[in-house]
Amino acid sequence: MAAETTVSRRQLLLAGAGTLAFAAGTPNAMAAASTAPNIVYIMADDMGYADVSCYGRPDFTTPNIDRIAAGGVRLLQAYANSAVCSATRTALITGRYQYRLPIGLEEPLPSDSARNIGIPPDHPTLPSILKSAGYGTTLIGKWHLGKLPDFGPLKSGYDRFYGFRGGSLDYFTHKYGPASSDTDDLWDGDAKIHQIGYLTDLLGDRAVAEIDRFAGIGRPFLISLHFNAPHWPWEGPGDEAESQRVTNLVDYDGGSQKTYAQMVMRMDLQVGRVLQALDMHGLTNNTIVIFTSDNGGERFADTWPFTGRKTELLEGGLRIPAIVRWPGRIPAGSVSDQVAISMDWLPTLLAAAGTAPDRNFPPDGMNLLPILSQRAPVVPRTLFWRYKNNIQQAMRDGNWKYLKILDNTFLFDVVEDPMERANLKTRHRDIYEGLLRKYAAWNATMLPLDPLSSTGGFNGGQLADHFGVKPPAASGEAR
Repeated sequence: MAAETTVSRRQLLLAGAGTLAFAAGTPNAMAAASTAPNIVYIMADDMGYADVSCYGRPDFTTPNIDRIAAGGVRLLQAYANSAVCSATRTALITGRYQYRLPIGLEEPLPSDSARNIGIPPDHPTLPSILKSAGYGTTLIGKWHLGKLPDFGPLKSGYDRFYGFRGGSLDYFTHKYGPASSDTDDLWDGDAKIHQIGYLTDLLGDRAVAEIDRFAGIGRPFLISLHFNAPHWPWEGPGDEAESQRVTNLVDYDGGSQKTYAQMVMRMDLQVGRVLQALDMHGLTNNTIVIFTSDNGGERFADTWPFTGRKTELLEGGLRIPAIVRWPGRIPAGSVSDQVAISMDWLPTLLAAAGTAPDRNFPPDGMNLLPILSQRAPVVPRTLFWRYKNNIQQAMRDGNWKYLKILDNTFLFDVVEDPMERANLKTRHRDIYEGLLRKYAAWNATMLPLDPLSSTGGFNGGQLADHFGVKPPAASGEAR
């Protein structure tokens, strides 16, 4: 990996698809697998595209996340389904555009929301389908898809749950409000618990314990490890005093690049413990490990070479790291230019497990396995987004991107112009108008915008580089 971290950041962005042969086996190696693969899906929260060293972070290293990349494939054009968390999590768990369900219109669902909204328990999900195929299923970390008594991970396909139900949590008090508030949100199953410790470490502890448990059972498993790091509040593992100071977890008067680095590196340490547990039990060769993020980076994140951040449909708010390792099936040390999106993981992982989506809920995502295993060429994609705050719309069609923010519209070639600077809508009017028609046709098939749904974004009073941006009419933080 030392050689990889010395590659320039532009080389990291522009590198083409890898040409390595299979680490083991033949093109039929996937079909020859004798047992269903285990799945460890690791998702960071608000991590920027370049926040890990194998994607170009220059000021700290993430050796354990980089180890996943060294043993698998690094996707260079991966997108989140939304620029905020609960909307992306809706798409991830269903394999479909989040705009098909009311919960997916929350941008995001506030921790203190009075609305009774969430993933319907009867809706097929990635864990529920895998559970029907014989998998054990565990969620560790962030849920953010609806509250008890009507919604929860144990109602949507997970056998076991340890983590928090809302959108954010203090790393030490495990509350979504100030230290003195009655807002505890740490759960073991459907029981609220009190436990001492830095939350990133506690999630790592439970993930290792679950791997130990599954190894003893001998049953294929899905572990969804959804860290809250590096989401605010800005608290590294030595910042317990800061957790007592913070009065609002959004924490606009806290944080630094140093603190952010400590948060990411601590998460990387826990990823390393998970990989070590798989090694110790001899599970590595039959386990798919994915590392990614739920949306683009927040205020201390590195989103190079993109502009925009969380809550924005500019590339920086949507582009995310995405790494997949499956020894013997996906070539080690490879990269892929395949455009991918969060909702692709459901059809991809179900195909790997030898099962299929519910025919009544066909996925909008695609199975990436033939491409990641280099048995099929990269294919062009057409993908769509919308975001209520600032009336945002976006569409990726091949290398072209249509973008609308307020009354301003743009056409970019995001491969040649990843910073989204050259507006080509006049020079390529026919392409621009064609994308508008495609977008309108797609949007007509989704739920309409909900005037009561939460939305949020940054404004000029919160971030200095957003001068002139006003808060939304209905107050919403960038949760």
